[in-house]
Amino acid sequence: DPAMFIGGIRAILLQSLHPLAMAGVAQHSDYRADPWGRLQRTASFLAATTFGTEDHAERAVAMVRRVHERVVGSAPDGRPYAANDPHLLAWVHLAEVDSFLAAHRAYGRDPLGAEQQDAYIADMAVIASRLGVVAPPTDTTELRRQLKAFEPELATTAEARDAARFLLTPPLPLAARAPYALLYGAAVASLPWWARLALWLPPFTPITDRALVRPAAGVVTDVLRWALDHPETAPPTTPTA
Repeated sequence: DPAMFIGGIRAILLQSLHPLAMAGVAQHSDYRADPWGRLQRTASFLAATTFGTEDHAERAVAMVRRVHERVVGSAPDGRPYAANDPHLLAWVHLAEVDSFLAAHRAYGRDPLGAEQQDAYIADMAVIASRLGVVAPPTDTTELRRQLKAFEPELATTAEARDAARFLLTPPLPLAARAPYALLYGAAVASLPWWARLALWLPPFTPITDRALVRPAAGVVTDVLRWALDHPETAPPTTPTA
């Protein structure tokens, strides 16, 4: 569902608030030089683990674990980090699942009942376990509990604020900038207030969200949904250098 675009932006913003996870991204990722390549790799992993065979999924997980083996170092405050650390993997997983659910609740075409949300979390727990997460949540109650437990570790950093600013204005064709800005605004509005404050992002109010952000972002997701449902009407693309 196109609501996942909003969920993906929200997840990255939320994940950046763990200083050790953000240090690994800042020191090892090429997201500034090749943001769309990074997005494509992430999308390929999600596609393989969601829609692929078990063999496809296992290969995708093994590849991520191999890449993570090289992502080690020290944060600016001197603390060591490793991308394969089960604790950091747990934070990345929690932020991702929570963000996808939050986006789907607000903008998804088919609302999920409580049992369906728990089933989604349980399905995602299978992938998380294969990646190295210990005891990932399998229902909404446990998801909220584990997210709450991470709050004392979260903090704003210069690297996190830089990433938030980059996500606000990534390199995009002119025609795509306004729709993307609405998706970004929807992602920011769906963050907890303390996360928006930590990242120096606009402090949306419930009234502003309902009156402005949600309707505008809803139009964009509806258009994307229609385009994905009718790929034969999409204009041809031309490879670029």
